Amino acid sequence: MPEIALNLTSAYERLRHEILQGDLQSGERLRVADLHARYGFGLTPIREALMRLTSEGLVVTEANRGARVRAVTLEELHDLMQTRREIEALCLRASMANGGAEWEAQVLSTMHLLARADLPQSPGDSATAAIWERKHRDFHHALISACGSPWLLRIWDDLADHSERYRKLRLLNYRALSADVRDLNADHRAIMDAVINRDADRAVRLMDLHLHNTESAVARLLHDQLTTGDAR
Repeated sequence: MPEIALNLTSAYERLRHEILQGDLQSGERLRVADLHARYGFGLTPIREALMRLTSEGLVVTEANRGARVRAVTLEELHDLMQTRREIEALCLRASMANGGAEWEAQVLSTMHLLARADLPQSPGDSATAAIWERKHRDFHHALISACGSPWLLRIWDDLADHSERYRKLRLLNYRALSADVRDLNADHRAIMDAVINRDADRAVRLMDLHLHNTESAVARLLHDQLTTGDAR
């Protein structure tokens, strides 16, 4: 791969990862010179990466003010999660109708790994949060991976990326009372059991409740942080 293309890919992947992980915070200004100093990538790859991230909705550009990380808002959270629940239901039903033994094995194995992943011990424990988040993403993706529609999977991936920015707020603050975290593994196992038993109505109902509970908890946490001016 030519060096300039490699630098563009590296700059894009680094910026995207840090936005999703919250290292680059909601509303943070993204100055090309600052990013060049921070990462060591060339100015052109950074500009191209910002344009690509703008097209994905993770970065916004303002006339004469440059680029910023797209701010998290309660309005977007509700719209995003409503759409996610509807797409997840479509994907899940189709996946249960199409999936075979290998798909079931993937669901079981990703649940096994998720159940053994540690939760972060503090809001600053982003490394542990990133590992848990990856295993959580793997489990949810396994559930819908047999849906048979590349377009549905592409849409699901996009929604999962954007919802990750919000869900991380709950993950990093899961000990807070307003996070309302009980037993995440129990929720996931209940969904898995319904899926393996091919009980589509129950699986979709449990998944919808699971996503709705996440939305409600994140909304409470986000409201508190927006009120105090510390939204991340």
